[in-house]
Amino acid sequence: TATGFAYAPNFITKIIEQSTGIAPVGLLDVTGGSGSSAVADADADITTSPESSPSFVGPITTRFPPEPNGYLHLGHAKAVSFNFAVARAFSAGKGRCHMRLDDTNPTKEDEEYVKSILEDVRWIQRGCPPFDVDDSVDAVELSEEDRGPWYGPVRKTSDYFSLIYDAAVHLIERGEAFVDELTAEEMREYRGTLTEVGKESPWRNRNIEENLELFRGMRNGDYPEGKYVLRAKIDMSSPNLNMRDPVIYRIKHESHQATGDEWCIYPMYDFSHPIADAAEGVTHSLCTLEFEDHRPLYDWVAERVFDAGLVDRLPRQIEFSRLNLKYTVLSKRKLIKLVEDKHVTGWDDPRMPTLSGIRRRGVPPAAIRLFCERMGISKSDSNIDFSIMEDCTREVMDDASPRAFAILEPLKVTITNWEDGKLEDFAVPRHPKRAELGDRTVPFGKTVYIERSDFFDLEGPEGIANSGRLPKGFKRFLPDGKVRLKYAYVISCNEIIRDPETNEPVELLCTYYPETRAGNTPEGEARVKGII
Repeated sequence: TATGFAYAPNFITKIIEQSTGIAPVGLLDVTGGSGSSAVADADADITTSPESSPSFVGPITTRFPPEPNGYLHLGHAKAVSFNFAVARAFSAGKGRCHMRLDDTNPTKEDEEYVKSILEDVRWIQRGCPPFDVDDSVDAVELSEEDRGPWYGPVRKTSDYFSLIYDAAVHLIERGEAFVDELTAEEMREYRGTLTEVGKESPWRNRNIEENLELFRGMRNGDYPEGKYVLRAKIDMSSPNLNMRDPVIYRIKHESHQATGDEWCIYPMYDFSHPIADAAEGVTHSLCTLEFEDHRPLYDWVAERVFDAGLVDRLPRQIEFSRLNLKYTVLSKRKLIKLVEDKHVTGWDDPRMPTLSGIRRRGVPPAAIRLFCERMGISKSDSNIDFSIMEDCTREVMDDASPRAFAILEPLKVTITNWEDGKLEDFAVPRHPKRAELGDRTVPFGKTVYIERSDFFDLEGPEGIANSGRLPKGFKRFLPDGKVRLKYAYVISCNEIIRDPETNEPVELLCTYYPETRAGNTPEGEARVKGII
């Protein structure tokens, strides 16, 4: 059975169904509701689907590819949950979700981030069914680090560095890439604007042999950082700025956390992303809306490496709205600054919107998945109130959490007519709605403690401050009044012992009524309304 998002149809599941002929499982019937808009969105996108070509082969595969340059936050929770849930929804198509680390920028990446990302994904998917592993190469024995809710081992973009390099060489040989030596500032000037076309680099028409020689020199470490970059040769007059000869490789003389010093040039995300997707058999690359303008470049790269025979799959990129929370910082750059400037104790500070911080608050992973499910999938950005996540947390914890008594501000109660040394046990249900969780034993004796706010002292400072009037709706314990101790007896207050300096109550001397045990009200007596 599919979990999470798969319970509600959306335009992405509709696109996959229409383009592959494979129906998702476990979807709710929402005919006439949100399903109608899902069909409309799918129909609008399906005409450009590459799955209609012979290049589409299953199994249906998604992926979650974070960059290991920080901890995952609530915004990532939606991407994690959705990618995994969509794969499970298409179990008939052997659906699977890969875990891939986009480690193409050694300047900002760290092994600490790698470990935290894997831990967070394992946590947020806890309790979800695993993917079936077939007899292919992915079925090999996995290391401890590779084990997780994803399909197969943990993959890294750096696993494909040689393939990505070969793809770049292929583009140069086809005359579709060139080595440029404009500075970053000059490239911005040449790029143009949304209303003005760009200007071609003076190095755009280098001959193929010179480009190959320079690119090999970049690979061998012959040049300093910033001296050269490799750019795709597409269209400097394109209305899409991402298609105006984008940079696809740059020089970085830095050690990589996975490959060490093997490479001194690293691919840009827009170039490596479609190649890695195609190489590992991803059929549907699900991204947030900020990558919508990057889709033409994604397709441009994917089609060329496919036509060259470097890969045998042609993946499809589909975008959906990101998760935005009101009054909540989800910018990784700003979160890093909070940590580095020591405004918080670390990435897992409970005040942080990171998944590790949310976990330290005690939020269960099922609550995060429920929250993401309720936000739904669409192409419209929206700002969500944080209270909705808190509601989901309460709902999940209410259903699953055993109950216990806790007192924040204790007030001592002495039962004056209780036998000294005597203890009585009460069987209390662990959950008011789930009898299968059983009972727990609560001892009851001469001394018990109640919450201070459950007793209103009419004769003390709070009573004087309130002009001797009860707070509106107050039905709990009062001087000379009665109240029921939950699961136990009715008691009445006979005397208040006060602090000589503050006049605040420190102990209540009370009488219990044996005939009122465990909720019983003796015949002829009025039912006590207050329960504490």
